[in-house]
Amino acid sequence: MHATWHLPNGTTRTETVKPGQSLMEAAVAHNIPGVIGECGGSLSCATCHVVVDPAWAARTGTASAFEDDMLDVTDVDRQPTSRLSCQIRMTEALDGLILHVPG
Repeated sequence: MHATWHLPNGTTRTETVKPGQSLMEAAVAHNIPGVIGECGGSLSCATCHVVVDPAWAARTGTASAFEDDMLDVTDVDRQPTSRLSCQIRMTEALDGLILHVPG
């Protein structure tokens, strides 16, 4: 399965993501710039903030109340489809997912 990250500099990176792997784990493993995952996916930071492409937003689901609160403290203003990538796990339904890394 694959996901594509659109980077702030205008480039894109498409990488393999294992089933069940979080998109933060995949981004860190593939050295995607701008996705840090400082807390390791424990939902205690916002360094894995991404903006889900609107075409994919319904499939990734909505943020939990706690994730929603964490999105309020991101370095870059949140967008309507902002998520913490540690909270999105790869499934067959997300194969081809497009994420935007905020600048």
